[in-house]
Amino acid sequence: MYQSTKTAGMGKRHPRVACFGLSLALSALLPTTAVGQTDTPDFIPGLLALEGEQSEIPEVLTTTRLRQSKLRVPGTTTIITGDMIRDLGIMNLVEALRLVPGMVVGHWGSTNPVATYHGTSQYEQRRLQVQIDGRTAYRISLADVDWLGMPVALENIERIEVSRGPNSAAYGINAFLGSINIITRSPQDTAGVEAYTSVGSRGHLRTFTSVGDADADKSWRLSYEKRKSNGFDNQIDGGEEIPFHDGHDINNFNFDSVFRIDRQHSIDVRAGVLDGVNEEDLEKSGKLGATTNPDIIMDDYYLHVRFDGATSPDHFYHIQASYQNQRQRQRWTVSTPAPVINALLPAGFPPFPEDQGPFIADLNEDLEETRQEIELQDTIIFSDQFKLVSGLGYRKDSFNSETFFNGKGNNYQSRVFANAEYSPFRWLTFNAGGNWEQTTTTDEDYFSPRAAANFILNNNHAVRFVFSKAVRTPDAFEQNPDWGYTPTNVQPPFEALDGQRIDVESLLDPTTSTYGDRLEEEWITSREISYFGQFNLERALLSVEVRYFNDDFRDMISGVINEEEWYIANNVDLEQEGVELETSLEFSGTKLRATYAYLEQEGRYTGDPNALPLNKQERAVDLLARLSARDSGSFAWIQDLPKGFTTSAAMYWTNEVRETRFERADFRLARRVDKTDYSYMLALTIQHYLNPKHWISPDNRIEDHNQFFVEAGIRF
Repeated sequence: MYQSTKTAGMGKRHPRVACFGLSLALSALLPTTAVGQTDTPDFIPGLLALEGEQSEIPEVLTTTRLRQSKLRVPGTTTIITGDMIRDLGIMNLVEALRLVPGMVVGHWGSTNPVATYHGTSQYEQRRLQVQIDGRTAYRISLADVDWLGMPVALENIERIEVSRGPNSAAYGINAFLGSINIITRSPQDTAGVEAYTSVGSRGHLRTFTSVGDADADKSWRLSYEKRKSNGFDNQIDGGEEIPFHDGHDINNFNFDSVFRIDRQHSIDVRAGVLDGVNEEDLEKSGKLGATTNPDIIMDDYYLHVRFDGATSPDHFYHIQASYQNQRQRQRWTVSTPAPVINALLPAGFPPFPEDQGPFIADLNEDLEETRQEIELQDTIIFSDQFKLVSGLGYRKDSFNSETFFNGKGNNYQSRVFANAEYSPFRWLTFNAGGNWEQTTTTDEDYFSPRAAANFILNNNHAVRFVFSKAVRTPDAFEQNPDWGYTPTNVQPPFEALDGQRIDVESLLDPTTSTYGDRLEEEWITSREISYFGQFNLERALLSVEVRYFNDDFRDMISGVINEEEWYIANNVDLEQEGVELETSLEFSGTKLRATYAYLEQEGRYTGDPNALPLNKQERAVDLLARLSARDSGSFAWIQDLPKGFTTSAAMYWTNEVRETRFERADFRLARRVDKTDYSYMLALTIQHYLNPKHWISPDNRIEDHNQFFVEAGIRF
C-alpha cells in the first residue's frame, strides 16, 4: 500500500489548534469582502434583521437558500460584486475566481480554463456546483464546467456568491467542495442602450451590446457578447517552441425579462443561445495520429422560467423549470500506420496490406447533452426566531454520443431539501439542513446533512461552528462508458473500415484496466470554525472573515482516463486542513481588499494493492493534488479620483501547484463622464506577469510579460 503526504507543498503538518491560532493572528494583519445589500423583489419579504443590527452587514442568498446575514449563515461565503469585477478590469469570468480564497485558476489541454477549490481535480472541475440565477450550469454527462462556454456576460453580473465548503445539503451531488451562484442584474436596473468593447494583447477582443426597457409591470433586456482570443503564444514540442493553436471565438446572446402579475406574483423568463469555436491543437489534443486540429464547434441554448409568489409577507415560494442543450462537434483527420490498425481490427476481420501507406480517415468526438430540471421551493418565516426553507426537485440528464456512449442514454435524479434557522437567543443561531436525493447513476439514494451553531458576539461579530457531509456520484462517462471511434471518409485500401467501430477497450492495458468496472460514490466530512466581524471605524468600515477547516475525503475516484490508459477507481483517501482569510477596508472613495489561503493535504492509496503497480498507485494519489495550492492570495485597491477618474491595482499569487507559481499584478486607469442623456467610459488595463516561467503547464507560455487592454463603453 502506497502512502503519500501532499501538502501542495512539502513539510511537517502543524497542529490544528496552531492553524486556527495562525488564522486569528493573520486576521489582525491582513485587512473579507464587504458588500452592499442586494436587490430583492417587493413581493419577497424575509429581510428580518436583528434589532439594531448594522445595515452594512452583508447578506448571503445562496448558502442555505435563505436570505441570511453573514452573522447567521452556516458557512463561509465569498461575495464578488459585478462592480468589483468591472473596476478591477477583469477580462473573463473565470479570472474573477482568483479573488476567492482557496480557488486555483489555470488552464488544461490547450486553452481550456479550469477553476478548482482545494484542488482534488485532475483536469475537469468535477466537484463544484455552478449555477446562473439558480439554474444548473455545469456540463451534464461529464460533470465538468465549461468556463469558455458559460452563457453570461460580465456586464450582466450583479454578484457572484461562492460557498466555500461542502454545500450538498442545499444543492446536491455536485456541490461536493462548494457552490458558485452567478446572479445577474435585473432588467429593471439596465433599461436603455449600452455598448462596450475591449481589445488587447494576444488577440483579445470582447464586445457587449444590450438594449432594454422597464416600466411598473415589466422589464426586459436583450444582450449580445463576443469573446475572442488567440490563446497562449507558443507551446513546447520536442524541446522547441512552436505555434500554439488554442484560441477561441464565441458569440453569446441572452434575453432576460420580468413580468409582474401583481405585488405578490411575478414571472421571470430567461433564454440564451451560444455558438463559436474552441480551438484545440493537434500536438496536444490530437488523438490516434491526428493530422488536423480537432477544434470544438459549440452550439448551446437554454430556456429558464421562474414563477415567484407570496401568500403573506412571511410565506413565499417559487417554481422554476429549465431546459438546456449543449452540443459540441469535434472532428479531425488521422494518419495511422497500417500495423497499428491491423492490431485493432475486430475478431475475424482480415488484416490490411502494410506496404500501401497509412490508414487515413476522419474521426469525431461529437457529443450532445440535454438537461431538463424542475424545482419547487417554499420559505416560511414563523417568527424572528424561526425560519424554514424546503423544497423538492427533479432532473433528467440526457446524452447522445456515438464515440463516448455508442448512442443515447439518460440519468434521472430526484431530491428533497430543507434548512431550518432557529435563534432561541439573540446571541445564538442554529442552522440544520440536509438534502436527500436519488440518482440512477448508482441506483442508490443519499443524504447530505449540515448542522451549524453561530454565536453572535454583538451586532457585528459572530463565530461559527459547522459540520457537514457531502456526496458525489460518478458522472455518466466515469460510470457507463462505451468508448469507440467510427472512421468515415476512409481512404483506400482501408475502405472496408468505413463505418466500422473501433473500441477503445482494445487499446487499453488489460493488466491495469478498470474500464467498465462499477464505481461507488465519494464522501467528504467537513468541519469548520470561522469568524466574521465588522469594525465601524471613525470614517471607515473594516470587515474580517477567517475560516479554519478540516476535511476528510473517503473513496475518492482517481486514476487516468484516456484512449491508452483507464484505471480509475474509488482508491484514494485524503485529509485537508487549512486556514483562509478574507478582509476589506472601505472608506470614502477607497476600497481595499485582501485574501489569503493556506492548505495542507495528505493522501493515501486505499485500493487493491495488487490492482496497480506502485508507480500507478503513486500517480493515483498525486493526481488529486495536481491543482492543490499550498498557499495563495490576492490584494486589490480601488480608488476614486476627481473628474470621474478611477484607478485600481490588484495582485494575484498562487504557490506550488505542480511546482509552478502564478504571480501577476494588474493596473487600471479609467474615466467615466456622465452627460444629461448619456455617459461614456474609457480605460486602460495593464497585466504584468512577475514570474517569467509558465503556469501549471509548460505550454502556457506568454512571451510579453506586459499585456495591454483598451476599453471603451457608452450608455444611453
